[in-house]
Amino acid sequence: MQRRPTSPPLWAFVPYITVSAIHVALLALESPAAGPSKLLLMPLLALPVLVSMRAIRSRAALALLFAAIVFSWLGDSAGALFPDAPEVPLMLLFFGIAHLAYIALFIRHLSRGRMPWWALVYAAWWVAMLAFLGPHTGALLIAVAVYGLVLGATAALSTRCHPLVAVGGAFFLTSDTLLALRLFLPDSLPSWSSPAIMATYTIGQGLIIAGALITLRKRGA
Repeated sequence: MQRRPTSPPLWAFVPYITVSAIHVALLALESPAAGPSKLLLMPLLALPVLVSMRAIRSRAALALLFAAIVFSWLGDSAGALFPDAPEVPLMLLFFGIAHLAYIALFIRHLSRGRMPWWALVYAAWWVAMLAFLGPHTGALLIAVAVYGLVLGATAALSTRCHPLVAVGGAFFLTSDTLLALRLFLPDSLPSWSSPAIMATYTIGQGLIIAGALITLRKRGA
């Protein structure tokens, strides 16, 4: 009996990688086309998942993957889809749900062992960020604290998964840290922070999905 490949086809990631690079370049050039290109990122990241569906046995794992991608897209699109609503609370809500989907995926379907001791750095990150940003968040303090806790948990739990997932979790955390600084302390970051935020974000999301698919395809092979 011929075994299916345990790695997702690389070609399925090419559109996502290409548009991610274009989007970051457009941000660096301060082009108005950066906004529309951002809306393409998560739909393109869904392509490798769609291609891998037949090789993955767990429908629940696939549902969590798609949920993380869909709510990440809603977070990316909050300003465009809901122009009359406050953008930051919506972003926190949608990305918070995406992270909860990742957490459930990591715990139930991707875990490969115990959490390493150095993952405690993510708990320290949460305390430090809350102490640093808390005085500047105003009415969003509780929302930011809860979102930070969920984000830190995602990064910490990613260390129990495939190395690509663990690295992706760290990049995702870096992106959200830079974004939080830009939102609440805008004068603390240089002008190139927007491309850096999206570069780390797209790398993080891509690595998480790639590592998740490798693990799930291997278990379904």
